[in-house]
Amino acid sequence: MGRDLGPSCRQCRREGQKLFLKGTRCYTHKCAIDRRAYAPGQHGAVRPKLSNYGLQLREKQKVKRVYGLLEKQFRLYFEEAARRKGVTGTTLLQFLERRLDNILYQLGFASSRKQARQIVGHGFIYVNDRRVNIPSCLVKERDEISVKFKSTHGQKLIKDNIEVAKGRVVPKWLEVDYDHFKAKVLKLPEREDITFPVNEQLIVELYSR
Repeated sequence: MGRDLGPSCRQCRREGQKLFLKGTRCYTHKCAIDRRAYAPGQHGAVRPKLSNYGLQLREKQKVKRVYGLLEKQFRLYFEEAARRKGVTGTTLLQFLERRLDNILYQLGFASSRKQARQIVGHGFIYVNDRRVNIPSCLVKERDEISVKFKSTHGQKLIKDNIEVAKGRVVPKWLEVDYDHFKAKVLKLPEREDITFPVNEQLIVELYSR
């Protein structure tokens, strides 16, 4: 499973906004954006005016980092979205939102998408009563997701995450039952369900150059 092993806080500083890559730390005074609100590096305090290409590149890098993807993975999603009917940018975001690791994060079972990938990889997650250990698995409409524990440590981790996330708004295309550690995909996500700021058209323009 390919993943970026670089410092997460450095990625947020590079994009100039919180990407919520480190879970609960992002909500505390320890957040790097709150402490050093400039890009990393010797000349990071001076942000140059970006060209059109620079804006497109930064938008693509931001979305990649939010979902924890490498360039090859992200490019494959884009190429598949371009082959589908409909708006390419919206279809791309729908693919990313349907990833199993993103679902666990949105439900509050994981404090971050990075932790969600670990939970899936450890075999805690079942989709339609079948164990799934691939974080990139795309859920479908009416899929049922459940968490089954192998140890008390795993159960405590999920419970702690749920307690922290109870104030978070679960997307309306998902339904969650925290008491039984279950969830259901009510429908596929629509564009208005994706709340973090992103201009997907810039990504389409970048790959269409």
